[in-house]
Amino acid sequence: MNTINYKTINIEGVNIFYREAGNPNHPTILLLHGFPSSSHMYRDLIRDLADRYYLIAPDYPGFGNSDMPASTEYQYTFDNISVTIEKFIDTIGLRKFSLFMQDYGAPVGYRIILRRPELLQALLIQNGNAYLEGLGPATEDGKRFWANRNPETEGAMRNMLSLAGTKMQYVEGAEDVTRISPDTWHYDQHFLDRPGNKEIQLDLLYDYQNNLKQYPAWQKFLRDHQPPALITWGKNDSLFTGNGAVAYKQDLPNAQLHLLNSGHFALEEFHSEVAVLIDDFLKNLK
Repeated sequence: MNTINYKTINIEGVNIFYREAGNPNHPTILLLHGFPSSSHMYRDLIRDLADRYYLIAPDYPGFGNSDMPASTEYQYTFDNISVTIEKFIDTIGLRKFSLFMQDYGAPVGYRIILRRPELLQALLIQNGNAYLEGLGPATEDGKRFWANRNPETEGAMRNMLSLAGTKMQYVEGAEDVTRISPDTWHYDQHFLDRPGNKEIQLDLLYDYQNNLKQYPAWQKFLRDHQPPALITWGKNDSLFTGNGAVAYKQDLPNAQLHLLNSGHFALEEFHSEVAVLIDDFLKNLK
């Protein structure tokens, strides 16, 4: 049951690639990836949990092995990506799941569960920000870009799309960089370097400012619904700092919080430890 199957399904003309593992009769975990990665970031965690859970990890349009339609054919906003992934959820027949969200997975995932709260069993959050307190020093270039999109501010964001920028997100803040395979940033960079993809990513990075405007609604959802939540956060992340993890306790006082000595992609170092925490947490849900 630890075998991962690699599948593609068409959602309104866009082929969505996804990884699937485990028994569909077991509790379901939907894993939504971050930037600049794809479902590839969950490859180890999926194998860790596939004997006990049914795991689904899609690539968003423009990411990984999913289609990359032109921006004239597909609107690259978090609103629209969330609609596509919601239709993906319905098409493959998911009815209830625990939702693992990392980075971009949070603005995609929160939009879905605000529209469809009945889908949610529990939240599994890893460096998926929902509070202003979590915005770290590495977001300053983004704030300047949002305030005034021009060649100068866009240039700083293009640096984030370079191999050096991608590597930084994997190694900065890591406890032990020798545990992080260089395959990770080279894999992501392969997709970023496709003709036209950097322009797609710039549009999404610019649209990210609209996520901050949604934070109050996400926080209200958490307060009102009190979903069970497990937070496993790379505390050395300069994009979404450990303060963002602690801030969740304002609205989810019963959330389990674990600050890991890692950076933005904490699963690269601590997937085994996170798998144990997830299993213990989900087994004890009432």
